[in-house]
Amino acid sequence: MVQLFIDGGGFMWPILFIFIIGFVFVLERLYHLLKGLSSDEEFAQDIAETVTQSGIDSATAKCENAVGPVANLCISALGRAHLGADEAEHALDHSGSIEMASMEKNMTWISLCIATAPMLGFLGTVWGMIQAFNDIKMANDISPAVVAGGISVALLTTAFGLVVAVVLQIFQNAVLYIIDNQIVTLQKSTTVLLHAIKDSSNN
Repeated sequence: MVQLFIDGGGFMWPILFIFIIGFVFVLERLYHLLKGLSSDEEFAQDIAETVTQSGIDSATAKCENAVGPVANLCISALGRAHLGADEAEHALDHSGSIEMASMEKNMTWISLCIATAPMLGFLGTVWGMIQAFNDIKMANDISPAVVAGGISVALLTTAFGLVVAVVLQIFQNAVLYIIDNQIVTLQKSTTVLLHAIKDSSNN
């Protein structure tokens, strides 16, 4: 594998650099999203029950040490709940928009790496083909061995670029799957918490 990488020429290095950059963004997103899984729909249900049974202050105290999108949603809503259910609903909408934007942060950079890697690979192949044909011209030899050797080396950059794109695409899909699940959790948590705040306000 190392020899194939070396044979691919100078374009292999920028493709490798793009893979490293894309993988770093993937790890950053996974760390951010998995950390947020500590507060889920069950946490929102627990906070809603606390609001109903013990009041808003007790529920707010429960949220103090919690982390994640659902916890941030609860803190935002409970902070405005004393002004009424409508204010709490507005706070939930605003906080939900912020949390969804936060979850999707840096995803465009991963998409850019996925798109750029194969393009650099194709560029490396074109450059390699130009060099291969120049070598054939200089050697004044068009035997199949010479032609095939030059073309096979030129195609290495395309293969490497496509491999990088496929690997990053798989990771991106995994991240998007987690984001979709968390968005659904946010929506369910919003409904549960808002009903509890409305019930508390009516009482």
